[in-house]
Amino acid sequence: MQTKLKMTVAAAIAVVAGLASAQDMVVKIGHVAPMSGSQASYGKDNDNGVRMAIEDLNAQGVTIGGKKVRLEIQTEDDAADPKQGTAAAQKLCDAKVNGVVGHLNSGTTIPASKVYNDCGIPHITGAATNPDLTKPGYKTTFRVIANDSALGAGLALYAADALKLKKVAIVDDRTAYGKGVAEIFKKTAQSKGMQIVDEQFTTDKATDFMAILTTIKGKNPDAIFYGGMHPQAAPMLRQMEQLGMTNVKYFGGDGICTQEIIQLVQGAKTLGNVVCAEGGASLDKMPGGKAWKDRYDKKYPGQFQVYSPYTYDATFVLVDAMKRAGSADPKVYIPKLAESSFKGVTAQIAFEPNGELKNPAMTLYVYKDGKKVPLN
Repeated sequence: MQTKLKMTVAAAIAVVAGLASAQDMVVKIGHVAPMSGSQASYGKDNDNGVRMAIEDLNAQGVTIGGKKVRLEIQTEDDAADPKQGTAAAQKLCDAKVNGVVGHLNSGTTIPASKVYNDCGIPHITGAATNPDLTKPGYKTTFRVIANDSALGAGLALYAADALKLKKVAIVDDRTAYGKGVAEIFKKTAQSKGMQIVDEQFTTDKATDFMAILTTIKGKNPDAIFYGGMHPQAAPMLRQMEQLGMTNVKYFGGDGICTQEIIQLVQGAKTLGNVVCAEGGASLDKMPGGKAWKDRYDKKYPGQFQVYSPYTYDATFVLVDAMKRAGSADPKVYIPKLAESSFKGVTAQIAFEPNGELKNPAMTLYVYKDGKKVPLN
């Protein structure tokens, strides 16, 4: 009898606990990135950052407007394709998510930003870096990373001032990101007296660059700047080695500045000629970078690429604004989001009136002995 009573009490407690959790307000954070295709490693990394933030927030216990909240993620795959990106954004709008982290690529984020603006849901990107993203002035668009104006210019200044390079060839993949960062590099390089000896373009699906590189080799450049992502940069570096272009420096933005490129170059010595730039401080110099990375690696071994600390922070910034507003309704909390001053893992996060990050840092990296090493 006593055992039966104990079981009944335990069952009752479980039911009450179940009711309590069922009564928690659910807040949905949307996330969009390429979860399939050649850039899926970036997408997975970004997704991990959001999931880790949501787990941490749920463990802390979040209260918004006096109500206990349970955070959930809704991830959509845009496959780095602009049309799929706007479709994913519309899907999140239709699902009435409370906020969005994403997208990864500028080519998907820029068209998606209009969709979010039209449905009144804020999105924070921790990866898309084309300056055009914030030009429309949407009150729903925010970025927690330096844009290409900082990255492209920083690389060109390093090439001219530190390395004293005179001649550079430029290749881009025709995406919003690739063209944008290449254009800024070109303008800055020219302003420093560097000669642009050749300009070529490819696509973000290409793997054979022999014809382009052979043409460039004939112009005898000191360096190549590539505007694009690492799935193209890696075979390009391998083919540069095959063509004997082993003394040519290779510059690129955050799109090539990954861990995965180390494996993809398959031992090509030209990896040692790479100089790439990322928005933000190096992990060791981020306020909470090193401890955060240790936790990430335990949770997601071997999956870190570049942007997950930024998507982690973006998730916290959205929820912080909701808490300060006392509401998860985007209409109510967007003004508080614009006024953010949040101590994140990556930086102290505050926004300019156009949604750009205030005082963004930038770090240059090289690859030494198969490792990515910060220069500054």
